[in-house]
Order: sequence, then C-alpha cells, then structure tokens
Amino acid sequence: MERKGWAFWPWRMILALRQTVGRWIQALLSRLERPLRAVPGMERRLEAEYAAVLQGLEPILKPYQDLPAFSRLPPEGEAPDRVFQLLQTLAAREETRWRKGYASGAVYHGGAAHIEFLNRVYALFSQANPLHPDLWPSIARFEGEIVAMTARMLGADQADEEIVGTVTSCGTESTLLAMKAYRDWAREVRGITRPEVVLPVTAHAAFEKAAHLLGLRLVYTPVDEGYRANVQAMARAVTRRTIVLVASAPSFPHGVIDPIPEIARLAQAHGIGCHVDACLGGFVLPWAERLGYPVPPFDFRVRGVTSISVDPHKYGYAPKGISVILYRGRQLRHYQYFAATDWPGGLYATPTLLGSRPGGLIAAAWAAMVTMGEQGYLEATRAILETAARIRDGIRQIPELEILGNPLWVIAFTSKTIDIYRVLEQMGRRGWSLNALQHPPAVHLAVTLRHTQPGVAERFLGDLRDSVAWVREHPEERGELAPVYGMAATLPFRGVVRDLLYRYLDLLYEV
Repeated sequence: MERKGWAFWPWRMILALRQTVGRWIQALLSRLERPLRAVPGMERRLEAEYAAVLQGLEPILKPYQDLPAFSRLPPEGEAPDRVFQLLQTLAAREETRWRKGYASGAVYHGGAAHIEFLNRVYALFSQANPLHPDLWPSIARFEGEIVAMTARMLGADQADEEIVGTVTSCGTESTLLAMKAYRDWAREVRGITRPEVVLPVTAHAAFEKAAHLLGLRLVYTPVDEGYRANVQAMARAVTRRTIVLVASAPSFPHGVIDPIPEIARLAQAHGIGCHVDACLGGFVLPWAERLGYPVPPFDFRVRGVTSISVDPHKYGYAPKGISVILYRGRQLRHYQYFAATDWPGGLYATPTLLGSRPGGLIAAAWAAMVTMGEQGYLEATRAILETAARIRDGIRQIPELEILGNPLWVIAFTSKTIDIYRVLEQMGRRGWSLNALQHPPAVHLAVTLRHTQPGVAERFLGDLRDSVAWVREHPEERGELAPVYGMAATLPFRGVVRDLLYRYLDLLYEV
C-alpha cells in the first residue's frame, strides 16, 4: 500500500511508542509540539495544509450557492409561502440519501407515516416549555412516563432499589449530568477534590467533553483483542480519587459490549459508581435479548450498575433532541440538579443543564414510545439484526476486509492490505455516508431501519466490493479526503489535528 503525505511522516515510531507506553507520553509530545511549530516555515506549511483540506470540504458543506442566503435580517419579512418553499427545496435535496438507506445511523426510523405523526404531535406542543410546569403540566407527565418506561425496559423491576432519572437533550448532556452527579457526590460524601474517571479508550468522546467542562481527570485503559474493556487494566487504574467506572453497551466505534458485570463488581468493591453508556444500544439490546440473541448482562439487573444513559432519539425512534439519564436511587439524582435559592428573580431549580426546553420534542418522544410499544420495538430490532447479519456475512466474504470485534448491528471493518480510508472515500463517491474510525483505522456502519428496506443491504455490499476492487486496482490514486483521515489517525501532535477541527467548525458558520 502506498504511503504518502502527512499521514505517514517519520513519526510512526513515536506513535507506536505512545500507543505502547501509554497516554503519559502524549503530554511529552504536547510539550514538543510548540517548539516544532516554531520552526521557520512550519506555521506557513500548516496554514497551507489547513487551506487545502478546507477547500476540499467546502463544496460538501456549502452546496447551496444557487439558493438565497441571509447574512442579515431582510428589511421586510419574507412571505411565509416563499420561506416555506425554500425550506422544502433544502429538505428535498438532503432527503434522498438517508431515506434510501445510504447513511450510517443518523436517521433511525425514517418512515414517512412515522415522521408525519411525530410532526403533528410536535405542532400541538410547539409552545410548551417544561420550565413552566404550571402552564404545561402535561409535559412533566410525559417526562415522568418516558423515564418510567425506559427504566422498566432496562431492568428497573428487578433492581434492588428505585430507578429514577430525567429527560435530557442528547447523549452528551446525559453523560455530562451523570459525571456531574458523581463529581458532586464524591466531593460531598468522600471529600474528593481531584476526581478521576476510569474508562476504556473506546468510551464515547462525550466523556472527554464532560471532563473538560467539569474539571475531571480521565484515566484511559486499553481494550482487549475483541475491543472490549480490559477489566484488569481498569482495576489497576483505580485510585482513592476514582469516582466512577465507565462501560459501553455497545461502544460507538466497534459496536461491542464491555464486560459490565465484572466492571460493576469492581466498582462495588471500591464503593464507587458504575456508569453504562447505552445511548446507542439501550433501545436495541433488551429486545435483542428477548429475541434470543447473545446479549450479556448490562442493565440495572446487574448489581453495581448505578447509572445508565440511553437515547430514545436513536433506536427509540423519537425525534432528535431526546435522551434519558437513569440512576439507581434518588440520592444520586439529587447531585445532578441545580437550585438557586437567593436569586432576586425568585426560587429557581432545573433538573438538567438547560433552562427552557422544547416541550414539543418531549411530547413527540412520548408519542413515539407509546405507539411503538413492546411489539413494535421487537419487530424493528428483529429486522435490524437480521439485516446486520447479512451485511456481516457479506463483509467477511471480501478477502481484503476484516470485521473488528464481535458486533451485533454496529459493524466496524478494517483492512491489512489496502487503505481503508480510500475505501471509505470510494463508498462516499457511490453515495454512502459512513463513519471513519481511528486507532486502528477502520470504517463502521450502524444498521438502522433504513437499511432493512428491500435491496439496501445488497446494494451496500455490492458497492463495498466495487470500492475495495477499485482501491486494489488503483494503488497510485491517493484520493482527496483519504489522506486527511490518515493524517488525523497517525499524527502524534494532536494540537495540529485540533486546530484543523476548530477550523472545520468555523467553516460551518460561514455564510
């Protein structure tokens, strides 16, 4: 396989050393990065590389140059019909790929009747705000019932303590709130002022965001050959400052479930929390178990699991903007809350990070869960897992590809013989929107109901075979975005990658 560009600078030995010795070496690399960037001409070269990457991204992110744009308020308001027509045009252009099943995850149901029903529910409660429960007590009722239904789905009836929780806006907010609860509990009950969180390297990036915002120290541990958390490594990482252990059900990158009973026992032995990130799998695994699939214990039936985050807006088929955080016992949930008791504006208390929240989304999430029911979730899960099995079998028949771990429906695959990022780029040219992974370089597909439509799995496998063949037969072709993925995956100086990501975010806001 040809190695070109930044992705294969002579720093590969440093990268291998970092992965072998541990993350402490990254601190040393960070110290080295500043003087290296001060080398004459280095910043100029970086700027040129950034510009080249962003120039390649701009047509993808800014494709609407032919349509009206608004960088300031119009002198007079546009006619509602004209505005709606513009919105219809935008929606129609973006609808084809996800509706036909070309996207990994992103849209989990997508059925026209289901979407229309949720839109009608949202319209009924578009003005509702749970910050004012006296005006909209219905929203408080919906939230309570969403929490109760989700808790029972995740083993609350067999738990040794009451399972409680709140509705949040997304999995990241659920993660933030859980980490806040553990931090504040540890500070008040155990006097820990420099809290640490032990988690596998495959845990979601939301935990890194939570650590950044909450002043937590993350202690990452390796995974085993099947990409599951290494419990022995986690045990060695626990100190007197550890407040919680983290596990995934399943992990986002590889779709595998961590050994949660063992991690929960370890947490119990140290008197600390065990948080299960089931944002991706919480609405699949209970039904997969009912259908007879080999689902290891992961929910509140496992003693020692003290909190679970789960997203109804994924495989719960609710509209985007709804997650749930659950706790074993009310005391831990209290550490999530915020209350201001001396504000001149009156008494103020909120259960989550947000103040005002969209009641319409909460109502629509409740409606989605009630209309799906147990049978609806069982049938949806059956279709997804059967489709995923066909896709796994098809990938295994492509000699150049290798599936990572033992996933059920979030399928990560890599290659030891060809550049997997070039395969990803070729799939993109065929209309597919897949996820690029790193450490090791890989691609994954999160199978949804969109992929259970007739012919979609076969189309995916056919395009994948063609993409692999194209990369194999064109070793000299470098690609456009593949070198960028390679750079991000192998460059040891993460500040350069962070700068590029910040500029990517800047680009999103340009008009």
